[in-house]
Amino acid sequence: MRRSILACGLLLAFAGMATAAAAATASKNGENRLVSPTSAITTTVATTETQKGPSRWALRTAAASRRHIRRYRASTRHWLTVINGRPPATGTRLLAARSISPGSLRQLLRTERRWRHVAHRTSWRAKHPPYLGDWLCIHRYEGSWGDSSSPYWGGLQMDLSFQQTYGGWLLRHKGTADHWSALEQIWVAVRASRSRGFSPWPNTARDCGLY
Repeated sequence: MRRSILACGLLLAFAGMATAAAAATASKNGENRLVSPTSAITTTVATTETQKGPSRWALRTAAASRRHIRRYRASTRHWLTVINGRPPATGTRLLAARSISPGSLRQLLRTERRWRHVAHRTSWRAKHPPYLGDWLCIHRYEGSWGDSSSPYWGGLQMDLSFQQTYGGWLLRHKGTADHWSALEQIWVAVRASRSRGFSPWPNTARDCGLY
């Protein structure tokens, strides 16, 4: 009899432990079910925010960057025209290699920085032509940059044949040398000097100690 009672007691104890374990498992599953919707909501919100696209700040920054790039490109084109005596071709290596690419904002800002460096470098080169001091010395003995007296024009006294040979585009589009900027006149003289030296200005070049 005692053994039967002891066996029943053990069975009841095991049943109680099993019930407690099942309750604990159910409780954990319930907690997981409660947390799960929150995670889903968070994921949905993050996905929605990602799909909204760039912020207003990013859009304004990109627009400003594109304006700066256009300005730097125009500046580069202007100074190349001064240096070469004619506008650069559309597909010129300097301009085409750094065209505006859409891409990301970071890429756009990198493109802007490259263009800024190109524009500043080209500007510096145009304002510092070879032998600048010598050309300014010759100019002091020749005439004013706006001298319109035929048969010689400008601050380096260029005749029509000289202008046509070394500054043909400027002559056709801007008129005689007195309508060109001082730098444009000097760069035309630079192009002539590459093959003729200072021989077109024999007297003034000698006065400047160039012979």
